[in-house]
Amino acid sequence: MVKVGSKIDEVRIDGKLKLLRQDLNHFAGLGLEAVELPVHGLDAIVHGRLNRARVTEIKSILRDFSFTYSIHAPNPLNLMDRRYGALHFHVFRASLEFASEIGSGILVYHAGRFVPEEDFSIPGYAEFTEAERTSLLDGEASALRDLADEFPDVVICVENARPYLYHSPYCYAEYPEKLKEQVSRIARPNVRVNLDTGHLFMAARYYDFDPVDAAENLCGLIAHSHVHDNFGHAIYHNEKKQTHLVPFGRGDAHMPVGWGEIPLKSMIETFSDAYNGMMIMELRSRYFEFTGDSMIHLREILDQATRKDRGSLEELQAVPCL
Repeated sequence: MVKVGSKIDEVRIDGKLKLLRQDLNHFAGLGLEAVELPVHGLDAIVHGRLNRARVTEIKSILRDFSFTYSIHAPNPLNLMDRRYGALHFHVFRASLEFASEIGSGILVYHAGRFVPEEDFSIPGYAEFTEAERTSLLDGEASALRDLADEFPDVVICVENARPYLYHSPYCYAEYPEKLKEQVSRIARPNVRVNLDTGHLFMAARYYDFDPVDAAENLCGLIAHSHVHDNFGHAIYHNEKKQTHLVPFGRGDAHMPVGWGEIPLKSMIETFSDAYNGMMIMELRSRYFEFTGDSMIHLREILDQATRKDRGSLEELQAVPCL
């Protein structure tokens, strides 16, 4: 059964556990079933090591709620980092330790970036040969195999990436088929895909492919999903202020379900029949008060998808065997 949930916004709580409890109470009141915790918003990892005293505090709060939890690794985490690769590996391992400590079976990881967003403005940093790109893909695959083997009870969900004007392609996971190739070659049962609907729609508009077909092509690997809305228009990396972007419908808006133009129903129908994971509404903190409305719209979509799947099954069962 699919569980509908919301993320805890790392910027909103900014390490304040009092706000974590407050938001969990709010989500419980809405009737949500799942919550995604940002390990980087909880100050649970410091310089690549798990802060165990902090984890104890967090666990004492989570015990008061009955949510199913997923974990989001720090956004800048990048197993392709060329300067501090060992530190990134340690942060990844600590994120998996955190997931294990709180009993979460899902860790979301932003796919490796050949050029990290933080380095877009560094001259010459984006110059790679094909051999260097292949080496970085091999290195990420090897590290993910090692981490998956060490933490077999946690599913590492590699997230598809959004494009940026001028700097794309900076990440292989802007292309759904390349994300599928990387996850498939890792060949571990606990390395799968986190389908981000907003990122997929933006990439589809940017690279001119069908987002519904792309979701269907990934469906056998999808173990987790982020659901939010936008209008599919890519932006430059230095465009940050939502108050300036929203009037033009630009950027990775992370709006409530139903506010944008993503064909969410068609996307979800491609994999809902075989999916029993979480659907996490990944809304920006500016839309916090609309979490309940977004939940209602998402559950309506799921209900429609379920009815369609049931109808298709009944039609198949009604066909006589020849």
